[in-house]
Amino acid sequence: PSCFGYPLSIFFIIINEFCERFSYYGMRAVLVLYFKYFLQWDDNLSTAIYHTFVALCYLTPILGALIADSWLGKFKTIVSLSVVYTIGQAVMSVSSINDLTDHNKDGFPDNVSVHVALSMIGLILIALGTGGIKPCVSAFGGDQFEDHQEKQRSRFFSIFYLSINAGSLLSTIITPILRAQQCGIHSKQRCYPLAFGVPAALMAVSLVVFVVGSRMYKKVKPQGNIMIQVSKCIGFAIKNRFRHRSKQYPKREHWLDWASEKYDKRLIAQTKMVLKVLFLYIPLPMFWALFDQQGSRWTLQATTMDGNFVAIQIQPDQMQTVNPILIIIMVPVMDAVIYPLIKKCKIDFTPLRKITVGMFLASLAFVAAALVQVQIDKTLPVFPAAGQSQIRFINLGTQDATVRFEPQLQTVPVQTVGPMHSTDYVTLETSQLKLLNIAYGNKNNAINITLSEESRYTLGIKDNAANIVTSLLYDEVTSKPEEGNNLIRFINNLPDVVNITMGGTHFGTLRPLSASNYSIFSGGRKDITAVRNSVSCSTTSKAFGFGSAYTIVINECNANTLDVMYYEDIPPNTVHMAWQIPQYFLLTCGEVVFSVTGLEFSYSQAPSNMKAVLQAGWLLTVAVGNIIVLIVAGASKLSEQWAEYVLFAALLLAVCIIFAIMAYFYTYIDPNEIEAQLDEEEKQVKKDPDTSEKQVEADSQM
Repeated sequence: PSCFGYPLSIFFIIINEFCERFSYYGMRAVLVLYFKYFLQWDDNLSTAIYHTFVALCYLTPILGALIADSWLGKFKTIVSLSVVYTIGQAVMSVSSINDLTDHNKDGFPDNVSVHVALSMIGLILIALGTGGIKPCVSAFGGDQFEDHQEKQRSRFFSIFYLSINAGSLLSTIITPILRAQQCGIHSKQRCYPLAFGVPAALMAVSLVVFVVGSRMYKKVKPQGNIMIQVSKCIGFAIKNRFRHRSKQYPKREHWLDWASEKYDKRLIAQTKMVLKVLFLYIPLPMFWALFDQQGSRWTLQATTMDGNFVAIQIQPDQMQTVNPILIIIMVPVMDAVIYPLIKKCKIDFTPLRKITVGMFLASLAFVAAALVQVQIDKTLPVFPAAGQSQIRFINLGTQDATVRFEPQLQTVPVQTVGPMHSTDYVTLETSQLKLLNIAYGNKNNAINITLSEESRYTLGIKDNAANIVTSLLYDEVTSKPEEGNNLIRFINNLPDVVNITMGGTHFGTLRPLSASNYSIFSGGRKDITAVRNSVSCSTTSKAFGFGSAYTIVINECNANTLDVMYYEDIPPNTVHMAWQIPQYFLLTCGEVVFSVTGLEFSYSQAPSNMKAVLQAGWLLTVAVGNIIVLIVAGASKLSEQWAEYVLFAALLLAVCIIFAIMAYFYTYIDPNEIEAQLDEEEKQVKKDPDTSEKQVEADSQM
């Protein structure tokens, strides 16, 4: 049955691909944040495991192709590995259920290793599933067409690519929204089970849709895998060359000709063409090393930025949607506008030049990322290092206060604080500080003080009739609040006890000059209510941004008026997430010229039956690229993130230059001509066996 001139079965395959890509990219979008915030891994471990997983997803296609071509056939491979895939997604979803091991109900898993083990099992199953079906689905789609439907087949591949990007775009928008929800039985948490559960459900839908179309498919029997034949041919040539390495044997034109004793001329000629292309693939992994950091390093970069887009709050993992949006725009723009313009300018923009330009653009994208990172680093507060402490002073009274450090420290000047003002944090060597001398109006007070290393403190100062009252508070925050949240605490500057509630969070009862613990809030305005001597007063807070911490001092509470002061402990993220758009734009332009051209070029330079080998080689470059990230990030030991971006940009630029030189010496071939030549020779053999035998003898003596 057909529809619009296409086999009906195609629509099942396209829906299947859309659901599968939604499932994969949705899970991948929130993965690095799941590692960082749920499993509590640091940035480097999260990045390493993320790239190991992606590398695995691109190594398994070779396995999938072997199973499909040599044993099960494409249809059965897709079905059986989709089952594995669905189970993997479900396990991933279960692994992120906080209440699974949270027996004391404090909102954190008691046994993290259970969650780690489950998520690793889930990820391995997903890598097997997604990788295993990747080479089969598009080829299975191609099998559905008759030979005369060449035009429809090429249109199908365009629609297929579009469905991949539509699936990835929608899931990268939706999954982060699901992750940002609050859910849980005992305590409300970020909703990772939903963020992983929806992709799992779509994978199940994808499987059902694919199986429903079963009767309509044209199922081609497994033909044996060409990769195995090519590998055997290469192996035999090397072994044979090694056996005949002494001077008495005449040299042959190409080292692969040493396989001619066992393999026919056609296979050897085809293998030569494939190896010529695969040799050009050697520098390509470096591009993928940069490209796949969108999901790891760039997402982590977005967590330190401001995601306020007028009325909408953008989640850090949603910035990845810029890539599929731009692809959907850029692919047609490149084909319809840019390439024709370049042609008009009489520039010969060959496929290999396009690939070189793609690498150069990706390198520029990382320079842009480094520039953004430098701006972010300027806004990050300095926290105390080992052997250091930080202290600042808030004057809660009505006169000026002066604080001297005893013994007099050269590095720290005398601090003068006006009424209701605070100083910045002062960094000092923990061991040096013994006494603080506080002058307040005409009163003087010396207090002994002991600080811990790598900690921050706030000292509240106030006078009463008799003397100076001080209150030393320990600020437990020595890092930016996570996921762009804000941390808020209160100080009671009233003579009476107050009860404080903000935005539905209860801060408890505060005695005079005491402080609450910090609580987490998202951005925006919140309602603050204080109850003093059973009189309630309320106000609306200032608008909180992304990633800040504030101490709010309650100064007055009577008959409906609540007077508060805000002291900034950690400044909010001020670099806007929109500044990531230029780096995404450059990288996506690079991807469009690199990725689309790369596959087209490979197919144009090799015989049609060798496409599987090239597809495997291409996917292998992606896997190796992700392994490069592990090696470079692990070996570089750069403490500054911007320096790591510059390092990657420099490496890709160097590789880009090497590739340009290789491309310069490459001669384009037409596989069809070579195939025709071989056909001609075979006809000769059939016509005149004697001369051809003599020819073979002459060849072998060359």
